[in-house]
Amino acid sequence: MSNHSTPSGSAATLVIVAHPDLETSRINKRLTAELERRGNVSVHRLYETYPDEKIDVAREQALLTAHDRVVLQFPFFWYSSPSLLKKWMDVVFELGWAHGKGGDKLKGKELLIAISSGGAQSMYQAGGFHNYSYSELLRPFQQSANLTGMIYRPPFVVSGIREVSDEQLEKYAVDYAAYVEGRPSLYGTKG
Repeated sequence: MSNHSTPSGSAATLVIVAHPDLETSRINKRLTAELERRGNVSVHRLYETYPDEKIDVAREQALLTAHDRVVLQFPFFWYSSPSLLKKWMDVVFELGWAHGKGGDKLKGKELLIAISSGGAQSMYQAGGFHNYSYSELLRPFQQSANLTGMIYRPPFVVSGIREVSDEQLEKYAVDYAAYVEGRPSLYGTKG
């Protein structure tokens, strides 16, 4: 279900939640609930909206056009996003609309990435288990922002999700809401 209200006078923010099974997700479900509780951003649950994966490109482009800040929230699967988010980007960020000649509809909008990861933050660095940092592994999203003229912000990462206590999760939810609301001092990695 989508919530499309924003307070007057604030930058309109669209949060694309791309979790294949949000109801069973402890982390993403809580982060999403915090945003919906506050009610000052538009929350768009991609897997609920498109269970058949038939994306309404015109509808999605209209949503993007109506917002100044776009947040892609998803669990970090195999160093990338869940497949529906990739498909969404493939069809929605069309040549001539999002990039290329006449493709300036996203120019100047902010792009924020919010991920949850099973591995501890220490595993995502040179010499760590995964060899690369989150920032390095998220480069395709950063380059997509560059290509479309969007302003890429540092990602919000909740790592080591199996070890996150209930108290930590509540803090992450509050920090995440502040991040989504555009408080740059909170851009960065958690966990």
